[in-house]
Amino acid sequence: MAFKTLLLPGKYVQGPNALATLGSELKRFGNNVVLVWDSCVKGLFGTTVLDSLRDAGLDYTEFLLSGQTLRSEAAALAGQVKNLTNPGIVVGIGGGKTLDMAKAIAAYTGLPVASVPTVASNDSPTSSFTVWYTEDGRGDGFDTWGRCPDLVLVDSQVIAGAPVRMFIAGLGDALATWYEAKAVADADAVNCLGTPVTVAALTLARSARDVIFQNGLDALTAVRNHEVSPALEQVLEATILYSGVGFESGGLATAHQMANNMGILKETHGLLHGEEVAFGLATQLWLDPNVDSDERARVIAFMKNVGLPTTLRDIGLANATADQLMPLAEICEQPGSFAHNHPFKVTAQSIVNAMLRTSTAIQ
Repeated sequence: MAFKTLLLPGKYVQGPNALATLGSELKRFGNNVVLVWDSCVKGLFGTTVLDSLRDAGLDYTEFLLSGQTLRSEAAALAGQVKNLTNPGIVVGIGGGKTLDMAKAIAAYTGLPVASVPTVASNDSPTSSFTVWYTEDGRGDGFDTWGRCPDLVLVDSQVIAGAPVRMFIAGLGDALATWYEAKAVADADAVNCLGTPVTVAALTLARSARDVIFQNGLDALTAVRNHEVSPALEQVLEATILYSGVGFESGGLATAHQMANNMGILKETHGLLHGEEVAFGLATQLWLDPNVDSDERARVIAFMKNVGLPTTLRDIGLANATADQLMPLAEICEQPGSFAHNHPFKVTAQSIVNAMLRTSTAIQ
């Protein structure tokens, strides 16, 4: 019998004004902090962060990022970190690319890592992954470092003040978690760690879906008003913690395989990752012959209500033909694709048919 694997962050902290406690949370890792952020994030939150470090008696060295998550830049920064005197922990503060860079630097140097998201646009903050890009923004593969961040700190007031579109995208990324993890489990496939799925991962994935359905609209209202509410707190836990653990330890299927390669269709450039996942989920739900029609309608109706794309028109492909969609579908059909993590055969043609179905079906 194959061993199962579940990865979890070392500590998860969430609440309004949590950013002001960062220094006290980091003290256990030593007196020298390596900050990884960009000039925009520093301009918005630098005073709070640096005051927190000072109050905790911590010194810091900062690295300001300026672009994509590049393998070469991560290696270069790791080299600089190795030359520091007794660095204690690498702290990424910002969006997904910044957090991924911090994870890579920590892995290259053998240091602990803290993940401090300033938006909730995807479920990467808790994960062990770094997704790489080229300088022109194309995907360049990913690495898993075998461990989740030692600390994940989420300031719900910071998230409430972030762009609404980012929050909506995070709903799309997290909503797919259950439907992909269930597909992996039903197919007796493996999760992102290469092992069978645990009951705990499936439970968290399902909880992410349930919390989003129950509280998503109220949470979105709170973000539009830049307010923290009980609904927002619950949804942030679902989109960051439940979904983050759920996707990695539960596994991925067609929704993410499509999202990760959607850039091949130039009309979709400019979509956020969670928006790509949302359309991928809509496609997966039409692809899967075992999905209950009422459940599919429920998911699609929710995504429409919050403003996530569910049809070809929504992603800039209103008049797309099967031939135009086939290049993406052919990538999804390749060996090793997440699209094969279903208990039924998936082909390029069946994916194209499902993509077309998103726009022609009565919803």
